[in-house]
Amino acid sequence: MISDSQKDKLIQLACESRHNAYAPYSNYAVGAAILMENGRMYTGVNIENSSYGLTNCAERTAVFKAVSEGERKILAVAVSTENAGSPCGACRQVLVEFAGDVPVYLVDGDGNGRETTLYQLLPDHFGPEHLGS
Repeated sequence: MISDSQKDKLIQLACESRHNAYAPYSNYAVGAAILMENGRMYTGVNIENSSYGLTNCAERTAVFKAVSEGERKILAVAVSTENAGSPCGACRQVLVEFAGDVPVYLVDGDGNGRETTLYQLLPDHFGPEHLGS
């Protein structure tokens, strides 16, 4: 469970980071923020490329930043888009790798939107727990 102040800060960071997105092809800027177990928050933006397959989503950018700093456990996720859009399937799968059924806040640029959970976004997920013997 995260506090209201953590939730508010996470949403604020996602909305603010969206301004740093590099989206000259889709013109669909995305900002993401994740809250880690130790209380640190990491942001990410979508970074497009003229070779479209090399584009990276905001959610994965945030996760990769956190993991590269030694973090491993996500407690909550916020994603800000123009219309409170949802993470793509690849991002959902990457999030599952480092999170359980955590809250996900999908908001527009003003912070308005809805709350869901990661497992609602990716039911019947495949995660590390499925590889154990």
